[in-house]
Amino acid sequence: MKLARWRDRLIQQEDLNFLLTNRVPRLALTRFIGWYSRLPSPRLTRLSVAVWRLFTDLDLSEAEPPPHGWRSLREVFTRRLKPGARPIDATPSALVSPCDGIVGAFGPVTRGMALQAKGMDYRIADLFGDAGRAAPYLNGSYLTLRLTSAMYHRFHAPADLRIERVTHLAGDTWNVNPIALKRVERLFCRNVRAAVECRLTDGTPMALVPVAAILVASLRLHALDLTLRPNQPGPHRFDLRQDHARGEEMGWFEQGSTILVFLPPGVALRGDLAVGQRVRMGEAIAHLPEAPRGRFATPGGAAPAPSPLRSGDGDE
Repeated sequence: MKLARWRDRLIQQEDLNFLLTNRVPRLALTRFIGWYSRLPSPRLTRLSVAVWRLFTDLDLSEAEPPPHGWRSLREVFTRRLKPGARPIDATPSALVSPCDGIVGAFGPVTRGMALQAKGMDYRIADLFGDAGRAAPYLNGSYLTLRLTSAMYHRFHAPADLRIERVTHLAGDTWNVNPIALKRVERLFCRNVRAAVECRLTDGTPMALVPVAAILVASLRLHALDLTLRPNQPGPHRFDLRQDHARGEEMGWFEQGSTILVFLPPGVALRGDLAVGQRVRMGEAIAHLPEAPRGRFATPGGAAPAPSPLRSGDGDE
């Protein structure tokens, strides 16, 4: 108990927190943790988890351990949940949270800007890397969902949808905690990220933008069968036709970070959202004007997704 109080007091020291998590060689430290997390050692994994629990409220009771047990820290980071641990809201008009997270900011996109933190905003065109790709969300709305390091790190489809395009943008690995968001301008637009452009069955566009951070700059998307890494120059754009059912897993972070959700005009965010609120994957976060109808358009020929990136690094 005393250790937890000491930990919380340390975390609340903003200058020290920012110094320890940002004024360090961020990319080098991130690459080191990526290497360390893959070391296949059950004993080292147990030790690492014990240290991890000194600084977070890590809870593995909902996790489904692999048959062989936890062999690496990465397996703990990217753990799956036991069946039924996250019920999916089945309301036809609902869009559900793609991940477990803490609401960081939300509201309307005004003059092409979204809020990063109080007093700081950013151009969504800079986030997407292209004004045209950001255009469907002008005068729409956004929601920032922050994953802590102890949370479940996989993300899922908010509705029946088709991924039409993924743009991977290389960048930095600033911490994305509230302290850094108040101090680093346009932080989301500086960090490694992937703009995942989707379309619902009724034609409604929506976008998910997973943003990486220090220690967690690699991102896995099933649609690409690739691991997107910070040391790969970009942007890389992939045109796709990958369908996902509501609640189906889309990919994962290699630790915790942030997912930004963008919705077009006419799609309403849930009315009782609040900054600091915890949401779980599968809970409704927004509602369509009416239940989606129709089927995906199927133009002839699937668009190829040529990749200059290295594939592999799946679950095994």
